[in-house]
Amino acid sequence: MQMDFFPSRTLTVYLAKLFVVRILAVLVMLVLVLLALDLLSQTGDILAVPGNGQAEVLQYASLRAPQLVSRFLPYSVLLATLITLVTLNQNSEVVAMKAAGLSAHQVLAPLLLTAAIIAAASFAFNERIVTRANATLSAWEAAEYGPIPQSDESGNAPRANIYLTDGDNILAAAGLTGSGENIVLTGVTWYVRAPGGIIREQIRSPRATFAAPGWRLEQPVRFDVAGAITERPASLVVGQGLLPERIMLQSVNVDALSFWELGRSIDAYETAGRNTDEMRAKWWHRLSGPLSALLMPLLGSIAAFGLARSGQLFVRAIIGMALGFAYFVVDNAALAMGSFGGYPPFLAAWAPFFLFLLLGETVLVRTEE
Repeated sequence: MQMDFFPSRTLTVYLAKLFVVRILAVLVMLVLVLLALDLLSQTGDILAVPGNGQAEVLQYASLRAPQLVSRFLPYSVLLATLITLVTLNQNSEVVAMKAAGLSAHQVLAPLLLTAAIIAAASFAFNERIVTRANATLSAWEAAEYGPIPQSDESGNAPRANIYLTDGDNILAAAGLTGSGENIVLTGVTWYVRAPGGIIREQIRSPRATFAAPGWRLEQPVRFDVAGAITERPASLVVGQGLLPERIMLQSVNVDALSFWELGRSIDAYETAGRNTDEMRAKWWHRLSGPLSALLMPLLGSIAAFGLARSGQLFVRAIIGMALGFAYFVVDNAALAMGSFGGYPPFLAAWAPFFLFLLLGETVLVRTEE
């Protein structure tokens, strides 16, 4: 039996090529189908905005596609693993490799190496492309598919759906651009509430800037609820207790921040005495999530071994698929528990990965080694 972890160079390249081609094929198929379904539900809202046309629909598709690629890449690796290993088993190639002295781990080694490279590429893709697509799409959806707010000169992406309280009063904004004292709020609504929570006034403004202190509303429209009276004052300053630092903390969009930006936001939240369990769980999951691709060849390996003519190949493929999908269920459940404080953030992000790593290795060793 060979002592090297990898088989020969020729066999390694052959298995890696088979695996990569099937991953890309499955991923393209999933993304195209899901993107088409998503466009069917969103195209009407996009085209309802005056001036929007085919260019905006294609723009939406270009922003949505990276999200789908990021979400369904691990599923593609799982399905590609099963397709690759079942094909090799049916063609008796696995039998030939084992007859040549290769162990089960050596047969899987090219697939594991390919999955590790895909995991690293997935992390880079998420950091460079997906986060920016998330930020732009969130801001566009908040603007109801109207003009997309542009990033400021410092490269800060627009943020959406800002909601803050100043005593009994509430400040809501559809979008935010800039940072510090250069923050610009758009689609602003200021609610003046009585101590019991009853709204006394509602003031709407298309734009608000920092007035040091407070926020100056441009072209405000005030509605007095009790008297049902509408007024249009020249300008108003509201929310004098709302500082830019507080707004920047409140407006953090975890999915739109890179790994390092999210780490800095977590530090700022902890300095301010805020709970960071949800953010830290997602921060750890930025690492464990892409690494899930590394588990798929191990969990699906049960489909590679056993005689194809025994009639159990289909059952083995179903078991491999069940193990893979069980990982995604447990991973999502653990992340949700971590977000609510039920699990420590590190445990919520990493426990499913190590649990299924041990499970897959145990199944492989006990059945094939």
